[in-house]
Amino acid sequence: MSFNKKTVKDIELKGKTVLVRADYNVPLLDGKITDDYRIKKSLPTVKYLLEQHCKVIICSHLGRPDGQPNPEFSLFPVAKRLQQLLDHQVEFASDCVGPAAEKAASSMKAAQVLLLENLRFHPEEEADDDGFAKKLAALAEVFVQDGFGVVHRKHASTDAITYHLPSVAGFLLETEVDTITNAMEKPKRPLAAVIGGAKIADKLELIEKFIAKADFVAVGGAMANTFLASEGIDVAESLIDKADLTLAKHIRELAEQETKKRDFVFYLPQDAVVASRIDEKAPTRIVDFSAHVIAAIENYPKRPPAASGQVHAHEKILDIGPFSASFIAGALQLVETAIWNGTLGVTETESLRGPIGPYAHGTETVIEALLGEFGHRPFSVIGGGDTVGYIEERKLVESFNHVSTGGGASLELMAGKKLPGIEALENK
Repeated sequence: MSFNKKTVKDIELKGKTVLVRADYNVPLLDGKITDDYRIKKSLPTVKYLLEQHCKVIICSHLGRPDGQPNPEFSLFPVAKRLQQLLDHQVEFASDCVGPAAEKAASSMKAAQVLLLENLRFHPEEEADDDGFAKKLAALAEVFVQDGFGVVHRKHASTDAITYHLPSVAGFLLETEVDTITNAMEKPKRPLAAVIGGAKIADKLELIEKFIAKADFVAVGGAMANTFLASEGIDVAESLIDKADLTLAKHIRELAEQETKKRDFVFYLPQDAVVASRIDEKAPTRIVDFSAHVIAAIENYPKRPPAASGQVHAHEKILDIGPFSASFIAGALQLVETAIWNGTLGVTETESLRGPIGPYAHGTETVIEALLGEFGHRPFSVIGGGDTVGYIEERKLVESFNHVSTGGGASLELMAGKKLPGIEALENK
């Protein structure tokens, strides 16, 4: 399946002034960028436009400034890093519309780059305000959408602006859509999906899609707690969403129906790491509830009999257990394509002994399997904000076949939804 929207290669751009919507929503610490992955992924489009002697104006957002100028969310550090990565002068405008932006844009020469200040310093951006879009559009002759991380939003810089300028896609957007869509619609099989995160409702359509399309689906993270609770397992103080209990049963029924039709496995954790609090110094133990899980689902892996465990009243599940992690890793050795969306435990907790937190071992085992450390390496597609954030922290983004720059956008694209920022572009 190929991208059906026009890209920068489908129109004449030589010497034109081009407005590029990038996603430079990068992590900052004390005003310094801690991960520049999204900036790097924008470079092919910017470099191509410079080769066409375009005047390249880039707009983006950063953080959540709530429609007000806030130095904490200034894109100025991004301008400096972009200049280093491009090895090319990058000018910076102190606003994205109005006199400052207009003056900076009007003084540009061919093959120059200008980064505008944070779009979200103006409430009109997220309101998809047409007047705001007109002001942005007045700076350029062509609009290029290359901010995959925002195309699921209907904002002025993703939707309204396309009514005022010829609008095409950049290389990053094209690559994201092609890679994710092909992995979902025509993967090299077998296809595995590993899904984590907190709320089932947030990923209901994605889970349903995977049950219909994948050969193996594994669930982890806090949403697994809700599935376990729906089967009558006492998860004590573990994070669950009671509103999702009915959805959990619905998904289990779908999975059971699928196992009767074909060779399909829907896997829930059979053991878990529990503790009384989220603290590296808190004692942990492994709870084995495989007897409950196996009784509830057909096609489950059988393991030697073990005493059925129980989460104590003061405890909470914080990670999948070693058996479950090993089983998922083993399954990933048998597939050709693997899609991973959502961490499998609490990965935000730092360890005093190294970069891996005390409840990230399930997630780390999946990473090792996807990177071929157990022998076989499937084609891997990584999506979802928390997953990508963890991969970025571990400095592993270049190690996978495809790590999406979009959190919610990748989730919605995987689920088969139409994304406003893509739909608004010109068709081929």
